[in-house]
Amino acid sequence: MKQLLKQVFNSQKHLIRLIFPLMTVILAASLFAAPAFATGVNQIPNLTGGNNTWVLDQGEVISRLNEGKISSAFEDLAKQTDKEVRIVTVRRLDYGETPESFSKELFEKWFPTKEAQANQALLVIDTVTNGTAIITGDQVKPLLTDSIAESVATETVSVPLRNGNKYNQAFLDASDRLVAVLSGKPDPGPPQITENVQVKGTFKKAEETNQGNATAWVVGLLIAATVIPMATYYIYQINQPSSDG
Repeated sequence: MKQLLKQVFNSQKHLIRLIFPLMTVILAASLFAAPAFATGVNQIPNLTGGNNTWVLDQGEVISRLNEGKISSAFEDLAKQTDKEVRIVTVRRLDYGETPESFSKELFEKWFPTKEAQANQALLVIDTVTNGTAIITGDQVKPLLTDSIAESVATETVSVPLRNGNKYNQAFLDASDRLVAVLSGKPDPGPPQITENVQVKGTFKKAEETNQGNATAWVVGLLIAATVIPMATYYIYQINQPSSDG
């Protein structure tokens, strides 16, 4: 019996040596996996002359059907007015980057001169924070004024996102408004906001659930790594032959 318990105890120590590296990997993955998906301007492909990329959905939040509708609307606008609009979505920005700074850097990367920038407008959104920004060229500003651009970013796009992350509606509404304004038509304005009183839901998001599960696993492994050796040692002690004979 003593030999059996000794083998069990040694097995538990071997198990602990296997568990701790696994726990380290789990913790490292949970801490550093998210930043790995951050996007910098250098990761965005360049545009070439006559490029017909109107929507770059790296955040993968726009359906193919609606991406096609938006692209067609922007392409028609470019043919009719020489004004070009592009939408870019990213999952996560680099640390310290903001939608405004990212948009400015990307705008200058794609259109490095004042002449190239003149007829351009760029709408960017970070889908982690839903932060939005618009950059416009000199020939666009008389129609798409700073106040209208800000309204598009903070109202036309943001309202559907606040009401359930409705990205498709947000970008369809934004494209309709931008096309109307840059075509010289009256500004249709931001969407009407309806105040709804809602009870805060208790359901967790998928990301929160995944993080909770990972945390539960780590805590469980830590408890097991502590309790099992103690219980094994306790059993070993109570089964030792009595010194009194």
